[in-house]
Amino acid sequence: MSANTDRHENAVARYFEAWNARDPEALAKAVTAAWAVDGGYTDPLADVRGHERIAAVIAAAHAQFPGFAFRLTGAVDGHHDTARFSWELVSEAAGAGGGSAPVAGSDVITLDAQDRITAVLGFLDRVPDGA
Repeated sequence: MSANTDRHENAVARYFEAWNARDPEALAKAVTAAWAVDGGYTDPLADVRGHERIAAVIAAAHAQFPGFAFRLTGAVDGHHDTARFSWELVSEAAGAGGGSAPVAGSDVITLDAQDRITAVLGFLDRVPDGA
């Protein structure tokens, strides 16, 4: 049973703002807004802590998939300090309607008392060969 709250949805919205920021200054600002100072990000391809290293992981994803954006698929499910959600990486050229999504996954985030992310555990459900 979901106890989904605005708290979880707002945290996930800030998370996607960070993942979709391209300008280095905007990216740094978005990561600071989304993550706690000592927050972390872990998926099968990365395991980092701190704003600078998280921003570097995001920038590397944009370099690998130029012209793509991350978007939420489905609802955010949360309780206590934890939320889970699924996402996909889609071509921005396809517009709001979508297009191909070469990468998709699900994440679980943990929040601190200020609703900033302390930890992300990412799972990649679909990744192109060679990525």
